[in-house]
Amino acid sequence: MNRLRYMSSFAQIIESGSISAAADALNISKSVVSQHLKELESLLGLTLLKRTTRRQTLTPEGHSFYQHCKAVNETADTAWREAEEALTEPRGTVRITTSQALMDALVAPATASLLSQHPKLKPELISTDQPLDLIAHDIDLAIRVGRSPDSNLLQKRLGEFRDQLCASPSLISQGNIEQAPYIANTWQGKAIHHRFTSSDGQTVDYEAEAQCLADSFHTCRTLIEMGAGTGLIPEFIVKASQGKLADVFPDYQLPINTVYALSPFNKHMPLSVRVCLAAIEEKLAAQTQQ
Repeated sequence: MNRLRYMSSFAQIIESGSISAAADALNISKSVVSQHLKELESLLGLTLLKRTTRRQTLTPEGHSFYQHCKAVNETADTAWREAEEALTEPRGTVRITTSQALMDALVAPATASLLSQHPKLKPELISTDQPLDLIAHDIDLAIRVGRSPDSNLLQKRLGEFRDQLCASPSLISQGNIEQAPYIANTWQGKAIHHRFTSSDGQTVDYEAEAQCLADSFHTCRTLIEMGAGTGLIPEFIVKASQGKLADVFPDYQLPINTVYALSPFNKHMPLSVRVCLAAIEEKLAAQTQQ
């Protein structure tokens, strides 16, 4: 580490024209700059600079060494400048994961609005109903339903929504909807239990065995829209379904689902991640208020 400091001081001496001017530029004392030069020449076993009271001249070895020191300083300046720019302009890759349902209805629309605003932002969206390990998969932001037990992650509550037990209007119109096949996502398992609550506080328990399991939200939704059975769909997706989906029990509600954002950045969250998080939070608020 000291070698880099000595090299930086040496480059500044050459560029400033004297040890005194270099000391002013570096905001350190003349004696410290002089000591840096002395230590550098001692470590190298070379004379880099011939000095008189009025002028300084690089030796051939010093001239060659200065070019490398200059390059080191330029690299350091570039790294510092780019790091500072990251505080003012969202840029670079941001890896975001969430469930398939929330990806389509929430994360993807929120991300789409950012692309034109921030052309240097490069989102990578990972849609999966299986929660990924943020560190193992290099995830910057995960949007999940429910609080995570992992206490090492930053967790921020973004909002909430409800699921609805849904079916196609044509299936509901046939009557006896409680006996319709249940379409379940794999994570739900086959044994289904839901507790519904009415506006006056009455509860109803619904139990069923899933007749069909699918490992994709899209597959479940398609089956339900096609009249194959009933299943859970987020309420804001039902509203946007253009009449393809209807609430089986409109006078009752399922419990609230709380949405959290998880991130490995407990401190100094990058601006690019903060911008994506804010857009997703805003989109969720807009979706649930419709």
